[in-house]
Amino acid sequence: MRILGIETSCDETGIAIYDEDKGIMAHRLFSQIAVHADYGGVVPELASRDHVRKTIPLIKEALNEAGLTPKDLDGVAYTAGPGLVGALLVGCSIGRSLAYGWDLPAVPVHHMEGHLLAPMLEENVPEFPFVALLVSGGHTMLVRVDGIGEYELLGESVDDAAGEAFDKTAKLLGLDYPGGPVLAKMAEDGTPGRFKFPRPMTDRPGLNFSFSGLKTAAATTIKKTDDSDQTKADIAYAFQEAVIDTLAIKCRRALEQCKLNRLVIAGGVSANVSLRNKLATVMKKLNGEVFYPRPEYCTDNGAMIAFAGMQRLKSGVHTDLTFKANPRWPLDSLDPV
Repeated sequence: MRILGIETSCDETGIAIYDEDKGIMAHRLFSQIAVHADYGGVVPELASRDHVRKTIPLIKEALNEAGLTPKDLDGVAYTAGPGLVGALLVGCSIGRSLAYGWDLPAVPVHHMEGHLLAPMLEENVPEFPFVALLVSGGHTMLVRVDGIGEYELLGESVDDAAGEAFDKTAKLLGLDYPGGPVLAKMAEDGTPGRFKFPRPMTDRPGLNFSFSGLKTAAATTIKKTDDSDQTKADIAYAFQEAVIDTLAIKCRRALEQCKLNRLVIAGGVSANVSLRNKLATVMKKLNGEVFYPRPEYCTDNGAMIAFAGMQRLKSGVHTDLTFKANPRWPLDSLDPV
């Protein structure tokens, strides 16, 4: 079986074709960074318009790359939520229209399930059950995973997501958009120990996150210090260290609570090298293992949607043409397959 995957939940247009025997046959991604850079963040209307312009051309490129025609496909998967509603509607409309025109089943995919399953595109596939840390610009959550669609939400951010806090702090430091990766790069030149920021909500029970206070602490420090490159690097180092320590503490707590020793980390922030190193150390102490998708599958992409869509399609999940985009779609509301 082969399926086309369409991802348009935010500011990246991702298209991929997945074959259950051969794996990913084609993968195309267009980032809208240049579109939104002048505004310092994603402008929903501009994102939607760019998806309209790019989705069909990228689908044609993917089919050409794979050497396939629509007749060679068995389904069309598209991100139906959560995300920016206008951006989602572009992918939903195109996905359902193509499915109708090609006489194929249309498969709505949960964006975060796509991220959660992305490590299964690698050779070293995690076995169920495991704990997943989903960490991106829009979400930070810990989930117990007993199977595809068998999700128990353990904790989530009560305010800013970790990636959002990275981007906002980077903006306070005067860094270019998107600021998270730039801040992480700057932190490599930072001086350990010069600044110390709190590890929010780690001094109390529970698995929820909060990063707005940490961002405020960084903002206060920025106002009180000079604006030299070294000082900015030192602040970036301290901020990143605080976020990573917080994530690591909560991951360990979740694993111990669930009595598991397998951890999956996915989402845009999972590409952060310092976070990967920290969690590798944590898992070594727990005699466990941590699983990641490759960097190109960490950010929003069509490959994860195609893979997740295939798992749903094989179990008989598809929808009629009236299915609407769902910008707020709880992950733990999904049915098991």
